[in-house]
Formats: sequence, structure tokens, C-alpha cells
Amino acid sequence: MKKIIIRCLLGLSILGLLTQTVFAESNWFVIQGSTTVLPIAQRCAEVFMQRYSNVDISVRGGGSGTGVAALIDGICDIADSSRPMKKKEILKAKQKGINPEPHVVAMDGIAVIVHPSNLVSKLSLGQIKDIYTGKISNWSQLGGKNQKIVAVSRDVASGTFECFNKLVLKKKRVCPEALLQASNMAVASIVKRTKGAIGYVGLGYLSSEVKALFVDGVKPSVETVCSGRYPISRPLFMYTDGEPKGTIKAFIDFVLSEKGQKIVKNEGFVSLE
Repeated sequence: MKKIIIRCLLGLSILGLLTQTVFAESNWFVIQGSTTVLPIAQRCAEVFMQRYSNVDISVRGGGSGTGVAALIDGICDIADSSRPMKKKEILKAKQKGINPEPHVVAMDGIAVIVHPSNLVSKLSLGQIKDIYTGKISNWSQLGGKNQKIVAVSRDVASGTFECFNKLVLKKKRVCPEALLQASNMAVASIVKRTKGAIGYVGLGYLSSEVKALFVDGVKPSVETVCSGRYPISRPLFMYTDGEPKGTIKAFIDFVLSEKGQKIVKNEGFVSLE
């Protein structure tokens, strides 16, 4: 009986050492990319580091394109992206010996927002497209005040822009007058202080300081994204180089766990549960 107990204790000790060894292989890693995924990554990293005190995670934004480029160049370990990687990015990655592995961590809706004082409450996809391509330039053309429309868009490094361009603009060029911003927060900040502005952000960036418009008669929300009724929806990704191992695998598993998906919900996004 004593021998069995000793063997069990020895087995547990070895398992504990193995776990420590795995974590020691890469107890510091970098997450970079999408500003949409950023709140999820930041909060998950905070909770994960509280759970594992020997782990240190650096979380950066910069946009989906920046994160993908960083993964390809070996600058980050996890690339946050609010769009799928492009074929040319995957090809470039493989040429450098990187094998991008996608992990869908949440769903999101791209909300079209205006200043709270704006009289307009709903737009069609066609009207939004006409605004951003310059065909509609005054709110009076849409039942609002006689006021110039200030179109606020994400820049080309943004996965949110890529999805918006595909789903709304149908690959048409944004008008030259549009204000291009590097983050969801920057878009929301301009819209909340500019009465004639219109912008678009991920669900997690909605607040009482901006007004989310109905699009084709549907309000952006967790429920309408889950049901598939909201027309501007997309998955959110974390990319790794091949199947993750060690600490990075543990982190991805945590994000996809019940506790991680609760964080997704708390940050205003749509969980996978």
C-alpha cells in the first residue's frame, strides 16, 4: 500500500514538473493585432496571468493587418484578427516557415454609429454604401437635418475595414473626404463629439455616448448577431504558428473555455457558447 502511495505521489510530482517545464518553455509571449479583439485579449491575459503568476503576456493593438504581419515576421506569438487571413498573407507566411492556424474566439457585429443628437435612426446597406462612397453627403438626404455628413472609417490595416468593405461597400473605394482612423476607440471618440459624423465599430465599443443605427431594419446586438439577422457580422480570430503548444495552447484553451467566453460576453461581444 505504501509503495502504491509513493508511486502516486511520485507520478504527481513528475506531472507537476512537466507542467512547469512546458510553461517554462515560453512563459512570456506577445499578442498583437485587431483593436476589435483587443479588449478580449487584454482581459483574458489579465485573468490568465493572475492564475499563472510565472506567465507574462504583452498585448498590443495596431489593427488586424499589423498583427498578421507581426506573426509572419515572428514578432508576435498570437495575431488578433477581425477578418480571415488573406491568401497572399498565408502564402507569404508559409514562405517564411510560418503555418498560420486560425482559432475563432468570438463573433461580432459591426455597428454603424452616429452622434446621439442625430435624427436618423435607421439606414439601409445601400444608403450606408452611398455615404461612404460619396454619393450622399448631407443628412437631409436621409430625413435628417441640413448638415454635412462626416464619414469616419477605419484604415486599410484594419480587419473591421476589410469586413465593412466586403459586406457594405462591395469593394468600392471610400470617398477621399472620409476620416481614416487606426482603432475602434478613435472612431467612437470622433463620432461622440461630432454631430454630423457617422462611423462603424465592433459591438464591444458601443456606449450611451453614441447611437447605433438599425441596418436594414435590424438593431446591432448580441441577439441579432447570434440569430444571423444582423447583416454586418463576422467571426473574430486569434492566429498562431501551427497548433499551439505549452503556455500559448493553455491561453487559447482558456479563451475558449467557459470562463474565457464569459469574458467575451462581459466585453460586449458574442460568445461561442
